[in-house]
Amino acid sequence: MPRELMFLELYLPTLLLLLAVGALLTWSLDRLLIALNLYRFFWHAPLVRLSLFICLFSALALTVYR
Repeated sequence: MPRELMFLELYLPTLLLLLAVGALLTWSLDRLLIALNLYRFFWHAPLVRLSLFICLFSALALTVYR
């Protein structure tokens, strides 16, 4: 798998695409957690959002760079 993506004659690292995909997945899971009212079980909701993003981004990066 290529480590860089070409977009309009500009090489972009694959991690930039994974960052965008991870952000979209985090946003959709965040909406689901809000709809199900599951944030009431957590002490600090922004910390849960950040850790969710880091876990998703890391999992995506491991699939590409392994």
